[in-house]
Amino acid sequence: MTVKLRSIQYASIVLMMAVSMFAMSLNHVEATEDTDSDFNTEDEDALQHAFIDASEEFNVPVSILMSVAYNESRWFHHNGQPSGSGGYGIMHLIQVDHVSDTAAKGDIETETNEPYANLNTLEEAAELLDLDPEILKNDPVQNIRGGAALLESYAKETVGEVPTNLADWYGAVAKYSGSENEAQAESFSNRVYETIQEGAENTVEDGQHVVLEPENVTPNRETSQALDLNENKNIQVNCPSGLNCEYIPANYELYSDDLSDYGNYDLANRPDDGLDIRYIVIHNTEGSFNSAVNWFQDQSYVSAQYVIRSSDGKIAEMVKPEHVAWQAGNWYINAHSIGIEHEGFAVEGATWFSETMYHESAELVKYLAERHDIPLNREHIIGHDNVPGTSPGTQTSMHWDPGTFWDWNHYMDLVGAEDSEPPKHEGDAWEANGVVTINPDFQTNEPPLTHQGEELEPQPSNFVYLHTEPSSVSPLISDPAIHSEGTEGTIEITDWGNKAVAGQHFVRVDRSGDWSAIYYGGQKAWFHDPHGNHSNLTNGMMITPKEGKDSIPVYGTAYPEDAAYDETGIPEWQRGSIEPLQYTIPADQMYVANGPYQSSYYYSKLYDQLHNNQVVKGTDEYYQISFNHRIAFVKKSDVDIVVTSVNDNKEVVRNFDDMGDFTSEENLRALEMHLNSVQHFENGGQEEKVLKHLKGFEILLDHQNANGDLSDSAYEVLKATTESLLTQFEDVE
Repeated sequence: MTVKLRSIQYASIVLMMAVSMFAMSLNHVEATEDTDSDFNTEDEDALQHAFIDASEEFNVPVSILMSVAYNESRWFHHNGQPSGSGGYGIMHLIQVDHVSDTAAKGDIETETNEPYANLNTLEEAAELLDLDPEILKNDPVQNIRGGAALLESYAKETVGEVPTNLADWYGAVAKYSGSENEAQAESFSNRVYETIQEGAENTVEDGQHVVLEPENVTPNRETSQALDLNENKNIQVNCPSGLNCEYIPANYELYSDDLSDYGNYDLANRPDDGLDIRYIVIHNTEGSFNSAVNWFQDQSYVSAQYVIRSSDGKIAEMVKPEHVAWQAGNWYINAHSIGIEHEGFAVEGATWFSETMYHESAELVKYLAERHDIPLNREHIIGHDNVPGTSPGTQTSMHWDPGTFWDWNHYMDLVGAEDSEPPKHEGDAWEANGVVTINPDFQTNEPPLTHQGEELEPQPSNFVYLHTEPSSVSPLISDPAIHSEGTEGTIEITDWGNKAVAGQHFVRVDRSGDWSAIYYGGQKAWFHDPHGNHSNLTNGMMITPKEGKDSIPVYGTAYPEDAAYDETGIPEWQRGSIEPLQYTIPADQMYVANGPYQSSYYYSKLYDQLHNNQVVKGTDEYYQISFNHRIAFVKKSDVDIVVTSVNDNKEVVRNFDDMGDFTSEENLRALEMHLNSVQHFENGGQEEKVLKHLKGFEILLDHQNANGDLSDSAYEVLKATTESLLTQFEDVE
C-alpha cells in the first residue's frame, strides 16, 4: 500500500447526511380549523408583525424574541422540517424522543436519550399554548408564540418575574440555548445580545422581510447564575475560550502483532516537523454525535481532529492538531489538514444544519486558522467533497459530504472570509470576464435533484449546474471520474462533477445572454447567471499551461519526485505515488491558483514509531488550483502565471502574502503601494510612466531579496511576472 486511504473504510458512518436528508418527502401537517394561522404570506411584513404580537402577548422584549430566533434559524421556517438536531421552525423548537447510536464495535444500534433529554422544547411550548405540537412545527406564527412563551417561563425561573429591563433577559436566553454547560449557554446568550447591538435584516420564505433595529444594551450576566450551569473542567483542549470543548481521545492502538496494523491516526509533530497545516476539511456524519465519537474510539481506522454536536455546538477534540487524522481519503491532504466532523442528524428527515453548530464551528475554524496561518478562503476551508483522489480510481470513489445543503456563503461569512476587491472596469461587472466567485443565493436556489433515481423535494442548495452550452436544455457536463463512458451528466445528488459550489473561484471566459462560461475540469462549462446573480467578479492569481504545451496533467497530490527518496531508506512500494488523474488542462485554459508548494510526503507506517517517521521534501513544486468540484495540483514546471495587467501582478503579491512569504507587513505594504502607483498610470494610459515605475518595482524586489525580506520562491515568481509585464508594455510602446 503506497498511501494511507483508511478513511474510505468509514463509509458506514459518513455516507453523508444527504441520503437521509433528501429521501424524506415533505409531509405537512395542516393547522386545525380552530387554530387557523393569522400568517398572511401576501403581506411581506406578516412575520415582523408576528414577532411584535407575540412580544406583546408574552411580555418578552421584541428585540430579545427576534434575536433569539435569528440566532436559531435566521428567521427561516424551513417548511416545518427539522434541523439536524430535531429543531423545528423559526424558534428551533426541539422534539427528539431518542437517538439511534452506534455501539462501540459499530455493529449494533442502541438508543439513548442523551444529550437531548432536556431539549424537548417543542412539547413544552405546545403545553404552554395548549396546542398540538404539530401545529407549532408547521405554523410560523404559533412557532414564534411557542418560543415567546418559553422565554417568559425561563425569565421567571432566572429572576423570579418577567423583567422590565432588557439587560435582565440574559439568563432566560442562556436557558433557551438548551445547554447546561456554562461556556455553551453563555456563548449563545452573548451572540443574542451582540445581534441586538448590531441589528439584523433578512428576507426569508415567501418574500417576508424582517428587520431588527440595533439597540444599545449591556447584558446583566448575573441573571444566569440561577441556572447553576456546569463549568468546563477539561482545559487541555485546543479550542478557543468560550466554547464547550472536551478532549475525548480517538483510539490509538496496535490491533495485531503486525506493527503496521494500527489506528486510528498517525503521530506527528506538525508544523515543527515540516508539515505545514494548510487546510481545514469540513465533514458531516450520518449519525449522532455519540456514534461518531464511538466510531473514532473503535477499531475503525478512521478519525478526525474534532466532532461538533448539532443541538448545542459541543465540541469533542479527538486528535490533537499536531497529529495526522485519517479523515480525508487523501494522504497528502491528511498530512496538511485538520478535519472537523459535524453531526449529521438526530432524527430521520432532518433537512438543515443548526445555526448553533454553524456558529460554534466557525469560531473553532477562526481559532485554528489564526493559530496555523490558514487563509480564510474556500481554497483552504474546504469540504470533504472538494478533496481530490490520489489516483483516477480514488477520484471516482471520493466522498461528497457535507453535501449540497451546507450553506457555504453563510458559514464563510461567520468565519470572517473576505473576497478581494473586484477589479475596476467600465460597464456592468456581470458582463466582464475574469476571476469570479460562484455565489448563488442559498435560500432561493432550489435546483432539481434526485437520489438513486427518486426525485427529491426542492430545498435551498449551494451549487449551480454546469451545461455544455448556454441553454437549460443542453446536456449537463460529464466528468470522466463519474461517467467514464462519456455519458451526459445527471441531476443525481452524488454526481458532483457538474456542480460548481458557492465560494469556489473560476475564470469566466464568455457570456451569452443570461449565461456565463468558465473553465472547469478541462472543459468550457456554462451556468445560468442572469445579471451576475450567481457569481461575483473578483480577483485571483491565474495559471495556464506553458507556451508550447498542448495540454498538461492534473494531480490529486503534490508528492516529491523519485530522487527525493534516494537517501531516505524508504522502500519504493511505501513511497508517495505520483499519478495523474483522469484529466488534462488544454492549452490556453486558465485556472485560479495558489502556491507554489514544495512537494512533500509524510512517511509513517508503524505504530508508535514517531522517531522513525520522515517528512520527505522534493525539488518539484506544485500550484494548487480550483479545478472542478474538487481542488487539484499542477506542477510549477508545467505552467505560467497569467499576467496581462498590473492588477494580475498585485494578485501574485497577495498570493505570497497568504503564504506568509514576507518577513514583515512593512515590506509587503511597500510592494503594494508601488504597484498601486503603477496601476494608476496604467489606468490613465500613461505607458511611459508605467514602464518607469514598473522598473522601480523590480529594483525594490531586488533590494528586498538582497535583504532577505521575502522568500526565494516569492522573489523568483514575482521577478518573472514583472519582467513579463515589462515586455508587454515595451511592445505596446
